[in-house]
Amino acid sequence: MKQITVTKNEAGQRADKLLAKYLKEAPKSFLYKMMRKKNIVLNGKKMQGNEILQVGDELKLFLADETVEKFQGSMPGEAGQGRAGGAKSGETLPDSKKLPVLYEDDDIVLLNKPVGMLSQKAQPQDISAVEYLLAHLLENGSLTREQLRSFRPSVCNRLDRNTTGILIAGKSLVGLQTMSELLRDRSVHKYYCCIVKGKMEGTQHLKGYLVKDGTANQVRVSRELPKNEEAQPIETKYRVIASDGNLTLLEVLLLTGRSHQIRAHLSSIGHPILGDPKYGDPGLNVRYKSRGVKHQLLHAWRLEFPDVKGELSYLSGKTFTAPLPGIFLKLFPQLKSD
Repeated sequence: MKQITVTKNEAGQRADKLLAKYLKEAPKSFLYKMMRKKNIVLNGKKMQGNEILQVGDELKLFLADETVEKFQGSMPGEAGQGRAGGAKSGETLPDSKKLPVLYEDDDIVLLNKPVGMLSQKAQPQDISAVEYLLAHLLENGSLTREQLRSFRPSVCNRLDRNTTGILIAGKSLVGLQTMSELLRDRSVHKYYCCIVKGKMEGTQHLKGYLVKDGTANQVRVSRELPKNEEAQPIETKYRVIASDGNLTLLEVLLLTGRSHQIRAHLSSIGHPILGDPKYGDPGLNVRYKSRGVKHQLLHAWRLEFPDVKGELSYLSGKTFTAPLPGIFLKLFPQLKSD
């Protein structure tokens, strides 16, 4: 017999949804049959599956251990599971030390994503920041493999593979829900640093429309609303931090969070990000490659939290910063003394 005691991370969902996570390989027909036969009960009583779970509820599974193991499938981090990513073949979690932690509490983790790492899987075999996050939580005892059967922490925002900086992750259900809501309503301010072509001065509030080209996985920016095309309005603010006459270091505030927005918006005004293979200046990228520029110099630098309601109110007004990568300091050495 297996018993599941509902915690705050499982509460608020239908009982059949939780069972489907816990016995992820079991057909739905099997789960409902076991409920009808009272082989799976809720708080000692027959259940329908549509009950909304509360903290402290108890699900009891009167099933053979072999049956439970068969339908649970493999677990993230279990030894001898083969390649990473497959739900049926298991996951091999990576070395968590490759993803530095900037801040952590009971509900959220702020991570400093390095260049080359995916925020989330694009293909089943990928190893992304999510897998590094799970490895970290398992290692520090914040999470057990058993808890992973019913709740999976994850990152809440995405950065391009070659964009560095702050990733927000939820450790608990309330953490995931609160961070996702703050990102959705754009009340949390996300500041980026980037190095762009040419000399720029002052501050600017850019507005325009972004048009996607799904075939090329690129976007383009129009100042006016295009006719006969689907376009999304975009807004980007920037201020100059430093310039050497050839390059400029900008702080960028993302007001709308569209795919490739900063990269395409700055390129559209003649100041593409250094090292950007899609929207950059190929000649400039080649010249700076010998100085160590091998990817777009875009860094998710700072988060400023608004007045946060509810259980995460302790984050209200707090600011978190991810240190600038070394290549930024190499190209603008005066920043080292700031």
